[in-house]
Amino acid sequence: MCEYRRLLESRTEEGIARAMGEVTREGVLEALRGLKDPEIGLGLVELGMVRDIRVCGGAVALRVVLTTPACPLSARIRTDVEGRLRGMAGVDSVTVEMGAEVASRPRGGAADVLPGVKNIVAVGSGKGGVGKSTVAVNLAFATSIDGAAVGLLDADIYGPNLPMMTGAREKPRRVEREGRPILVPPVVNGVKLMSMGLVAKAGDAMVWRGPMLSAAVQQLVRDVEWGDLDYLFIDLPPGTGDVPLTLSQTIPVTGAVAVTTPQDVALADVYKAVTMFRRVDIPVLGIVENMSYYHCPHCGGRSEPFAHGGGRVAAERLGLTFLGEVPLWGSIREGGDAGRPVVLYRGGDAPALAFRAIARALAGRVSVTHLRPPDGQGYREWYQEGVRPA
Repeated sequence: MCEYRRLLESRTEEGIARAMGEVTREGVLEALRGLKDPEIGLGLVELGMVRDIRVCGGAVALRVVLTTPACPLSARIRTDVEGRLRGMAGVDSVTVEMGAEVASRPRGGAADVLPGVKNIVAVGSGKGGVGKSTVAVNLAFATSIDGAAVGLLDADIYGPNLPMMTGAREKPRRVEREGRPILVPPVVNGVKLMSMGLVAKAGDAMVWRGPMLSAAVQQLVRDVEWGDLDYLFIDLPPGTGDVPLTLSQTIPVTGAVAVTTPQDVALADVYKAVTMFRRVDIPVLGIVENMSYYHCPHCGGRSEPFAHGGGRVAAERLGLTFLGEVPLWGSIREGGDAGRPVVLYRGGDAPALAFRAIARALAGRVSVTHLRPPDGQGYREWYQEGVRPA
């Protein structure tokens, strides 16, 4: 009774509603305050993810705004929120709308050459032949399918294969911006694409030394109108040479994905790639094992021509996230040769499903990198700015 009288005497709408046992906006926030984003490990309310709370009698509706449209745990978060709200006294119905605002690196300033790009993800390997470009292409399109604004940069100047692998035919347009020439990249199935293969004549060989290579990479970054993107994927050339170093000195790369195959010779090189990324201060977001196994479409049997599981072991030894494995599958090769990426044209095949899962895991790692940096420091501007009235 004392609590009842105290709340009434407070003469606030919230206090009176609580005293009468009604559902309130503040009560909804309080019920959700203990729920955390499973990957980031911080509270949904504290992160400003709970927005637009509407209460009408026993009906509660709200929006949960995630850090990426490719969030791998979206369904789980929705279920957790609905469960908490349905457990509140007086609640008859719950409507949860899911949305997303991609977590972003710090942007702006005179030195930022890509102010509209929220995240830059490099895809690399310590050696050629592991399917790095295939992984980069399919991750980019998989992330776009989930609703993000995506760009794809082919930084392999000597062997620019992405136009063929994506089916790109259109040349970039040349325009003037503030007195200097700029290239507008073509859009292929919703993804902005730039490659030296779209600029140079077909069949031309780039016989360039290191300084010219670095200059070309910088031009593909600085002199291209990328616009507003949630993610810019960069397909690196194989090895640990000039291009990763140039990129690390030119743009703030959010993180890198290391691609390997299971056999020992490839794993030895992925260790070198990870070491290279760390030396140039590019966080490694995780490892992908490509050509992980072969599933026969005729007999249904499974074989492992390049062994299996080495990528996961490497990730464990290096203290990294294992993002997933992609099977060796005919539709991947066919799609790459025909310019029809498997995630777009064979969405029900095992490789497409694998790429979709890896893309979502990667998007989660990007968010974690921003909001829970490994060293406990790093920036939290998105977190601070994201806390707005629910």
